[in-house]
Amino acid sequence: MEKIDPDLIPQRRLSNGMVIPGIGMGTFGNDRYSPEQVSDAVYGAIKAGYRLFDGAAAYGNEKEIGKVYARAFKEGLVQRQDLTIMTKVWNNMHGPGDVLVACAQSLRDLQIDYADIYMVHWPFPNHHRPGAHLEGRDPDHVPFSLEEYMGVWRQMEKLADMGLVRGLGMSNVTITKMEQILPLCRIKPVILEVEISPTFQQPKLFDYCKAHQILPIAYSPLGSPCRPERDTAPGDLVTFEMPELVKIAKAHNCHPATICVKWAVQRGQVPIPFSVSENEYVSNLKCTTEDFLTDEEMEILRKADRDFRLIKGQVFLWEGAKDWRDIWDRE
Repeated sequence: MEKIDPDLIPQRRLSNGMVIPGIGMGTFGNDRYSPEQVSDAVYGAIKAGYRLFDGAAAYGNEKEIGKVYARAFKEGLVQRQDLTIMTKVWNNMHGPGDVLVACAQSLRDLQIDYADIYMVHWPFPNHHRPGAHLEGRDPDHVPFSLEEYMGVWRQMEKLADMGLVRGLGMSNVTITKMEQILPLCRIKPVILEVEISPTFQQPKLFDYCKAHQILPIAYSPLGSPCRPERDTAPGDLVTFEMPELVKIAKAHNCHPATICVKWAVQRGQVPIPFSVSENEYVSNLKCTTEDFLTDEEMEILRKADRDFRLIKGQVFLWEGAKDWRDIWDRE
């Protein structure tokens, strides 16, 4: 296995002083891969030089990944402080007292004493079973409520007070929602995890985060070609077929996926691509250290934005919502 020196990876400083790698590995694969396949990839990624891992209780693989972390620490591959470990509270644990229980369970499963960043996975309590398909709307689903969300966030802040987490984060939150939430936060989020790719660049949200010292973490940075069927729709764009991307990839003699990663890191968001393929996850990491995109290529890609959301979240829709765009405040 080719190994990349972690010191060569670009670093990002968060508003609370934490420094994290400019690229990480995602671990959402439970619709296609077993927990063991995902954890094997995490172990390989640690050996390759990855130092940032994004996870979630809902991914159903934290116990297996925890075994990998423990193994890596025991074998001396890394020390705990070398890794940035991020995870999330799932939507069914938003009630009073639930967030501490959820965090404690994740820490036990991951076999760590603290999480570097703990996030609220979605801004509402709507949830679904693993591998859920679209079968109408759940009558228990509700739209975003500021009161409900702040009840969750107050519990998140207590986790930080207790030293169980080093930083707090939000996920799948729009500008409309952040405008309501941020003024009420005692402890501000240091990151926002959202979908960002060359076909869905979210420039307004990106600039908003930058203005508020919130680092964007980009999920589906490659256009999520293997996303669950529930997140697909007729007419969806295929990021890898984007002409501008294909042309630049040919110029660099690489796959369009590599250009997606380079673009993300050079633009400033932190991409967290996932793969169980050693060749792919090693390539994703290595490409951030060499053969950089030119200013002209970055501008071509900026102008190529299709403003096309792929992860629509339709499974979370509530009765009365017009369509999936309501989840995102039609932004």
